[in-house]
This record gives sequence, structure tokens and C-alpha cells, in this order.
Amino acid sequence: MAGNSPQIKIRSLPHAKVAIISSSWHLELCNDLISGAQRALAEASITKVETIYVPGSFEIPLASQMAFEKGFDAVVAVGLVLKGETPHFDYVCQGVTQGILDVSLKFSKPIGFGVLMCSDMEQAIARSGVAGSKEDKGYDSAIAAIELLYLSSKK
Repeated sequence: MAGNSPQIKIRSLPHAKVAIISSSWHLELCNDLISGAQRALAEASITKVETIYVPGSFEIPLASQMAFEKGFDAVVAVGLVLKGETPHFDYVCQGVTQGILDVSLKFSKPIGFGVLMCSDMEQAIARSGVAGSKEDKGYDSAIAAIELLYLSSKK
């Protein structure tokens, strides 16, 4: 449920290498999501972090695959898809979601899902982590990736 994220202990993973992959659309908002992700990664003592920008959210799955092929241990994917007047929104959202899932499963590596899919900018800002927002999906998605990375290190 929105606004009620679980309390998860932040694990220390100082040797992890993480890519933050962001859409270039709505860059100001995406930079807020990136800041949240960076804060979570810093709390986990992860210093090997690279931010990679792609043209749009649809390109995030392929960029995630490329990051894993280059040796990254986890990805935090952030972006924003705003609903418009055409079905384009539905196709992009479906493609991004399925693509990220497919890449994560293909590589058995975590991708924190911080791509916002909103009806309007007001909804997006409320989830962006800026002062006064009710959620911080950049932070939350990084925490999810960190926790899964920790679980995979326990093999």
C-alpha cells in the first residue's frame, strides 16, 4: 500500500557495485529519485556507484542488461512515465515493467524498481522524495535492491 513501506534493516555491502539507471525525461524529478537512491546506497556503505542516463524509461531494461554484462552487482532503475491521451502510456509501462523483470531473472541479479507510472506530475512529485513528499521511491527502490543483493550474498 502506498505510503506504508516496510521497515527493512539496511545491510552494509561495501564491496557491491551498483548502477543507477535513469530516464532523461523529466530530469528534475528523476534527479530527486537518484538522490534518494544515492542516500540509501551510502547508508549501505556502497561507494562503487555509477549513474547512467538513458533517453527514456523504455530504454532502462536494455541499459540494465548492459550494466550486468559489465559486472555490476545490482541496478536501481528510476524514471517517470506520465499518462497521456493515447495508449502509449500502457505500452511503455508494460514494456518497462516486463523488461526489467526479464533482465533481473535472466541474470539472477536485483533491480530496484523505481520507475514511477503516474497520471500526473502531482502524483509523481508526491513519490519523488522531495521535501514534503509522502514517499521516496528512489530510496525505497535502492533499499529493495540492497536487500536482495544481501540475500544473494548468503548463498
